[in-house]
Amino acid sequence: MINEIFAYLTNYIGNLEMAFNWSDFIQIAFLTCVLLFLYKKFIKNTSSEKFVKGLLILVCVWVFSEVLLRINLNIIGMFLKAVVTLVSLSLIVIFQPELRRFLGFLGQADFVTRVFNTHNTKHKIRKIDVVKELIESVKYLSKSHTGALIVFQSDLSNTYYDVGTKLNADLSTELLLTIFHTNTPLHDGAVVINGDKIISAGVLLPLTEDPKLSWKYGTRHRAAIGMTETSDAACLVVSEETGDVSIALDGNLKKYEDLVTLKTDLESILGLKEPNEANKKTIFKINNFITIKKSAE
Repeated sequence: MINEIFAYLTNYIGNLEMAFNWSDFIQIAFLTCVLLFLYKKFIKNTSSEKFVKGLLILVCVWVFSEVLLRINLNIIGMFLKAVVTLVSLSLIVIFQPELRRFLGFLGQADFVTRVFNTHNTKHKIRKIDVVKELIESVKYLSKSHTGALIVFQSDLSNTYYDVGTKLNADLSTELLLTIFHTNTPLHDGAVVINGDKIISAGVLLPLTEDPKLSWKYGTRHRAAIGMTETSDAACLVVSEETGDVSIALDGNLKKYEDLVTLKTDLESILGLKEPNEANKKTIFKINNFITIKKSAE
């Protein structure tokens, strides 16, 4: 059987009209570049990659069925060809929602711009959303007096995130509020953030050993100060008792009374500060929406 297949292929190739020229080469090269670009842009490392591999397998089976028919193995050839046809028609029904979304994507007015600038646009949006998600989280945590400890770590080689629960998830307000909810197992530990990713949660940090630190600071504040004393990280703390919001940096703790100043400092810490941002007036004070208690955490 193998000899017959080989003989058929040799005979088929020998009978081809070899009219290949530079125009054909350029067309093939162009199509190859377009297909590779589309594959890397929209398919690689996505759930659609397996689908494309499945299509390639169907094509190979169809070619093999044609070869079998040519060498008079009609039953197996027709069977494989019928299977390929049936599966191909089924794909249209199975993947109807995906095909509809794809056609809708092609019909968008800014289709060309989005194809060539998708990476840069997403990167800018993520940078802006990091501060937005953090501010929204702090507003709710402070208002509800939910304790929180967030570590901003740029160099993960010098951190304690390995002792926590690894997440490697996109930063979002909903996820942060879920982690720090009092009924979840991870709410007592710290969350480690690197860029726009929540690396891990439930992380235990070293406490500061400064004997001069006031007794009013609780475990979260002492852990935040201790972490910034031994690394280049910055820590954001929300007090469970008072709802106060503070940031620890280089072993020093700064308390915030308004969200504009907090937003400006977060942008500086994360490397996202924009010009003229510091000149904005305070429009929203934390004290306006929480009840400050005199007792410390």
